[in-house]
Amino acid sequence: MSDIFPKWTNRLPLQIIVGVATLGVTATAAIWYYLTPQYSRVGYQPVQPVPFSHSIHADQLGLDCRYCHNGVETSWYSNVPSSSVCMNCHNQILTDSPKLEPVRAAYESDEPINWVQIHRLPGYVYFNHSVHVNRGVSCVHCHGEVHKMEEVSHAKPFSMMFCLECHRDPSQNLRDPSEVYNLDYEAPKELQDSQGAAFVHDWKVNASQNCSACHR
Repeated sequence: MSDIFPKWTNRLPLQIIVGVATLGVTATAAIWYYLTPQYSRVGYQPVQPVPFSHSIHADQLGLDCRYCHNGVETSWYSNVPSSSVCMNCHNQILTDSPKLEPVRAAYESDEPINWVQIHRLPGYVYFNHSVHVNRGVSCVHCHGEVHKMEEVSHAKPFSMMFCLECHRDPSQNLRDPSEVYNLDYEAPKELQDSQGAAFVHDWKVNASQNCSACHR
């Protein structure tokens, strides 16, 4: 008597299990990737321990970015200011403001303010702030118009494509380095083109698009 089902059906349960497992792993990987910070954090605006207004300090008062983020030109990261930097002004201005109590307490105890980090890259990505700002990439190109924000939010998607689009044609995001911290500045088109060409071609083997430039 012949078999009711062909022999290949003996492998069917295993094939179904393998197929479901593969689909599950693929779906999990896709969800994990697209929900990592470079995608999901756009619009992220946490509540900070002190309601610091960039629009007042950077725009209305005209404070230079480097007054608070004083390591951005020399370091791979842009540091957050210590409470002593804040107290350089606020030991005379708004000295009794209840909003600044965490700043005064941190200063007196010599403890850091527990700011909530907003901009964060995955651990496998290397980014050097000093390289970019010293070449003419302004804060606004990656962080948005921070000087217009009452409270800072995550404005741009820090995806690999976001970075590659700039690395492939940096001319649109470059300005004279002396204007990097003038956040309202718009570079003339001819200057963008000339600096963009220099940015790319004076790297050996076009390193700005090499995987090892960002993944080390």
